[in-house]
Formats: sequence, C-alpha cells, structure tokens
Amino acid sequence: MTKGSGIDASLTKHEQILAAIEKLEVGSKISVRAIAKSLGVSEGTAYKAIKDAETAGMVSTRERIGTVRIEKRSRGTAIQLTFREVAEMVEGQVHGGEIGLDKPLHKFVIGAMELEAMIRYIDEGSLLIVGNRESAHRYALEQGAGVLVTGGFAPGEDMKRLADELALPIIVSRYDTFTVASMINRAMYDRLIKRKIMLVEDIVAMSKPAQVLMPTDTVAAFQRLAVQTGLSRFPVIDERGRVAGMMTAKDAVDAAEDQTLDRVMTRHPITVAPNIAVASAAHTMASEGIDLLPVVDRHRKLLGVVSRRDVLDAMKYAGKQQETGQTFDDLMWDGFEQQHVEEGTEHLEYRYVGKMMPQMSGSLGTVSEGVLAALMTEAARRFIRIVGKHDYVCESLTTYFLRPVQIDSDIVMTPRALEIGRKLSKLEVEVADGRGLAAKAMITVQTIDP
Repeated sequence: MTKGSGIDASLTKHEQILAAIEKLEVGSKISVRAIAKSLGVSEGTAYKAIKDAETAGMVSTRERIGTVRIEKRSRGTAIQLTFREVAEMVEGQVHGGEIGLDKPLHKFVIGAMELEAMIRYIDEGSLLIVGNRESAHRYALEQGAGVLVTGGFAPGEDMKRLADELALPIIVSRYDTFTVASMINRAMYDRLIKRKIMLVEDIVAMSKPAQVLMPTDTVAAFQRLAVQTGLSRFPVIDERGRVAGMMTAKDAVDAAEDQTLDRVMTRHPITVAPNIAVASAAHTMASEGIDLLPVVDRHRKLLGVVSRRDVLDAMKYAGKQQETGQTFDDLMWDGFEQQHVEEGTEHLEYRYVGKMMPQMSGSLGTVSEGVLAALMTEAARRFIRIVGKHDYVCESLTTYFLRPVQIDSDIVMTPRALEIGRKLSKLEVEVADGRGLAAKAMITVQTIDP
C-alpha cells in the first residue's frame, strides 16, 4: 500500500482493496487494472475483491458505464425497489436519467386519468406508469418522480434532456400498463413479507459490542473478564479480528492461570452469518446446546455476538409485529378458527375448524397432500404455543393420508400432546371431514427456550 493512503498496512491485500473501495466517493468509477496498479496487487486479486465489494453492496456494475462506487443500502432501504430493479423487471430500456437508476421509489401511480386529477398523487420518489403522454412525463419529472412509459413509445429528445438534468430515469417497456403494474406490485408485496423476517444482523445492530479475548491472553484474564461481565463464554479473535476460537468456563477447568488461551480454547467454534433468519440461529443454539454465537462475515471476521436470550427476545418481538404481507402459510390458514371443548374438569381440547378452498386442490381435484401437511404443522405450532408457552422448530413429520379430502368440505383439525418436554415434544394431529378421519400427522418438535 502506498504511503498516505490511510489504509492499515497490517490488513491482507484483499482487505486493503475493500478498505480502499469503501473510501471512494459515491459515483467513482472502479477498474480492475487501476486498483491492481495503485495497490500493487495482481489483477486476479483485485477482480476477486471488487466482486466481493459488489456482493457487499458497495459497488455496482452497469452496462455501458462499468463498475462504480454506490451508497451501501441498509436492510431497511433494501426493502424498497430501485428504478434499476423496476427497469430490469419490466425488460425496459432507459431513455435518459441513467444516473438516477439506483434511487428508491416508495410507490407507483398509474396515469389513467386526466393530468389535473393525476397531480395530487405524484410526488418525489414515486413512479408514474403511463403511455405516450408527454405532458404527464414532464410533470412527473418536475415533481421528482421517475417515468415508466408502457406500450414501447419512446420519449422525445426534450424529455430525455430533462431526465438527464434531473437525474430521474425514463424507462420504456413494451408491456401494457396492467402487466407492468402487476409485476411491480408483486415485487413490492414480496419485500413487505421479507420485512417480517428478522435476521441475525438486526440483533447485532442493536446489541452491545462483544467482549473478546486474544489467543495470547491467559486463563487468569478470562476469569477476570468472566467476573466483570457475569458471562462465561467469549470469542477469541486474532490480530485481524477473525474468530480463532471460543473460551468457556468448561475450557478453563484444571487449566493453570498463566496458561495462554490458544492452548485451552475450543477451536473451530460454531459461528453464524449475519444474513440468516433468527429462527435458524435459535435452532442451531438449541440443537448444539450453546448460549452464545459469534456472528462473522465470509472471512470469519467478528461482527458481534448473539445470545440465546437475544434470539428469543427478537422472536417474541417479531411475532408481535403487524402483518404486512401474507405468505403461503398465511393464505392457507386464512379462514380457520380456533375452538376449544372442555372434556372433564382437567383437560382442555383445542380444535381448528375451516373450509377447503378450490386453490388448495392438487392435480387430481382433491385437496393437495402438501396443503394438508402444512395445515397440520401449523395446527401443531399454534397448539404448542398454548400448552407449552414456547416456540419450536420441527424436527420430524410423519403423515398418513387415509383418504382424499374434497374441495369445499369443512374439516376439523385436532392436535394432541403425546409428550411435552423441556427440549423435545411429540404431538399428533388428526384431520376429519364430514365422513370421519381423513389424515393424521405425528410431529416431533425441538423447543426453543432460554
């Protein structure tokens, strides 16, 4: 690395390139040859680092422009579509305003009304979907909105110049207005569903900095940190911040106080990536019997840690959030209601009653076996939340389909607990229609608890 670059010379060449790219101004062009020459690395090393930067969202490769530095989007802003994504989705051509393609849009407006009526709906950051109406194109651009022209009509040169001047794209698609609106609406809806899924990176962003140790620290240093923090498990990182091991109270048993941690720590510990679902991290913790997970990037550099309590709190919070989009499971369960029937004085039986919709049919015209399996699994999930007061992940599912269930028939699903344990629970779920028992499932679940 050249002097005065401000890049830590102790970093690897790969890390130096990423650090140099991060320092570039947004909009700067990047080439493999220039990076390789300025940092004294091979073009192969530069190419790999630039690709990693693209994966990390720091750069973008654009047709006819090349690779440029872009503003890294947080997960929150990534929920929104950009004009570029819309252009790719509708197989559109850009006629001016290319520099604004990476701007996000918060809504789209269909220009199927008179301009005077349309005005109230168009504002900055929106997208006007309209045909060959130049007056509408101009007004949208002047209000800070992008334009999607349907039917393949190309805008005039004046409109292209205005789009370039305002850095707002005009996208031309051969599809009709209804088709492109359906495409965009579906994409926005899918992203609303993704917003419901809490990732490990969401927890790390809110958590305190991780308490760490170095391989050259002693067992005495570990014990002092354990007393100070009240914790008993810490990641051990090397001089580059990469996870080298995990030090726990169990590792310290019978070890001399002056022994260095690299001799007693647990090597190759289980770690987790930031972009996995919190539920997956919970399953890993439960199955492996661990209470703390280091969160690392693809080079095993420590980003933070998550505890089992962090994960459980996040799952409870996510479960209370308002529904912003329906998944397939939501759609299948829609219309089912919970009933309970007291049997004797001690036992309370829960049942779930609903109707089989035409969309639930399989290839033979009766209710799909996959739908029935999904419904029985969801019935078990809701039941165990009532009787067990906790969440779980499914470990095994055995289904029995005794006879076909007809479309439009009413069914009753009855879950029963065979065994409720602290770690594992076993349930059975029966499905009955007007003719009696039709299907049954035996489900083993793994409890996610503190």
